[in-house]
Amino acid sequence: MASVELKNVTKVYDNQVVAVKEASLEIKDREFAVLVGPSGCGKSTLLRMIAGLEEISEGEILIDGKTVNDVPPKNRDIAMVFQNYALYPHMTVFDNMAFGLKLRHLPKTEIKQRVMEAAEILHIKDYLDRKPKALSGGQRQRVAVGRAIVRKPKVFLFDEPLSNLDAKLRVQMRIEINRLYNRLNTTMIYVTHDQVEAMTMGTKIVVLKDGVIQQVDSPLNLYNNPVNQFVAGFMGSPAMNFICGEIQQNGDVQFISELLKFEIPEPVLNKLKDYNRKSILLGVRPENVLLANSVSGDIYSVPQKIAVDVVEPIGNEIFLYFRDSKQNYCMRMPPEHIYACGDTIEVVLNLSKIYFFDSETGYRLA
Repeated sequence: MASVELKNVTKVYDNQVVAVKEASLEIKDREFAVLVGPSGCGKSTLLRMIAGLEEISEGEILIDGKTVNDVPPKNRDIAMVFQNYALYPHMTVFDNMAFGLKLRHLPKTEIKQRVMEAAEILHIKDYLDRKPKALSGGQRQRVAVGRAIVRKPKVFLFDEPLSNLDAKLRVQMRIEINRLYNRLNTTMIYVTHDQVEAMTMGTKIVVLKDGVIQQVDSPLNLYNNPVNQFVAGFMGSPAMNFICGEIQQNGDVQFISELLKFEIPEPVLNKLKDYNRKSILLGVRPENVLLANSVSGDIYSVPQKIAVDVVEPIGNEIFLYFRDSKQNYCMRMPPEHIYACGDTIEVVLNLSKIYFFDSETGYRLA
């Protein structure tokens, strides 16, 4: 197994488009790192540079402590699983999985042993004589993963491997890859634009935007302690609510917006002392907007009346949407509460779970 380290890695294409900018990252041996971000953020480019499929413009990439900038892909001892499976259509499943081993001139007995072991792990032993066209999408993806497993590489790379699958199959394959990671106990780097995949799979998450790494942390720390508005809004489904308002100090210190008005709790006052009469963003997740009659105590804001704009029942919970003159906001409700569009309800915010962001820079203040 191996660690992977990036030191100020930059990728600039011929048209001067900067795909990745000064990315520095350390992925330890046996970590499961997930690169996540919106389309075009540079995550796949970063993965391809680690694989050696893209040349880096600046910086240094190390695998197992050795610089690999000029090492060809076949000599980096990595295995990559692609989004489109990349299977040979004229070969059987067995031959697809064995192809790389044959190129390395391994003995036939060892090749068969490795393929059978991988097929057993991935539950595809019954399909070894079939060709890819006779397989479902999920089965093809298992074959692609199996082809990587048999090589026993130092590092596994996954480039959005589940994006072509339907929702139910994505969940199943997500569990399979997690199980595979726990069984192989190896280093994995996984690219996805789906933050649910990132939260449920990675031991370390790397959030990218416009080619720049925004934050590197564990899933729970990313969710609970985002460093800026982008990370806070990207991680979580439904997304965090951002409410534009103003800090006003008139004896007590209040946050005032078109929709809300409440006194700010003591622990965060020091962070906001320079924002009097200035615009600021309040962030609150949907689960921390609550019905006023369902809470008690002093860590909640005073009740605010809102009009329900849209109701989304999804079975085990309900999303209620409300709005001001600028945008929509969301709250997460238990399924036993039944509301209709146009209903007026009283809500409070859990003030121990709110965030403030600088409205210009996007950086978190408290």
